[in-house]
Amino acid sequence: MVHGWAGSFEHTWGRSGVVELLAENGRHVIPYDLPGHGTATKSHDPDDYRNLPQRFLRDVAGHAASSVDGSLDAVGFSLGAIVLLHALATSPSTFGTVVLAGIGDGVFHPHDPARAERILSGLEGRSEAGDVVARVFGKIGNEPHNDPKALAAVLRRPREEPLSPVALAAISNPVVIALGEKDFSAPATRLAETLPNATSVSLKNLDHFRTPESFDFIDLVVRTFQTA
Repeated sequence: MVHGWAGSFEHTWGRSGVVELLAENGRHVIPYDLPGHGTATKSHDPDDYRNLPQRFLRDVAGHAASSVDGSLDAVGFSLGAIVLLHALATSPSTFGTVVLAGIGDGVFHPHDPARAERILSGLEGRSEAGDVVARVFGKIGNEPHNDPKALAAVLRRPREEPLSPVALAAISNPVVIALGEKDFSAPATRLAETLPNATSVSLKNLDHFRTPESFDFIDLVVRTFQTA
């Protein structure tokens, strides 16, 4: 389970109860913190966060190899979903069923520095008073468990190329795309149409930030990964 920017395994998944619910259904959940987050190393150098998807693949390779069928089911939210989708495109055989939440058709677009700057303005206390999104990101990034300078470096990291529709069209893995009706990442229409074995789920009246802790999303994850 891969958290979003300014989250961690414990704060995003542990507190919501989804880990316990999955365990009750016979699933073992692997704790994972993205670089710069949670228990991971927190560098203040943006270059140290180059190519997060490859680092993620390297980190989980041993878990996949030791699994029964050589693959891992996976859940990703926001930045975690972007990292997971890039990793899936690179190495589909590493994964089984995948749930992507809080991302949409923006995965096909080049990195927009203005979007990162907007979050940085909130993180560094220089956003406009009326910019609610920036201020919410800033509040989350400055929570006691976070290192704001490390999070800023993550935002300033060298970015991967946009995902190729051709590469995604070659993925046969079952993919569930969960997106809140009020999520600023919407729409995810093209993403769902490009992945051959994708199911798109709209989460009613839900915004981006509340997705991981919402009952509808937790229920979706548990149902997706129920064991026989």
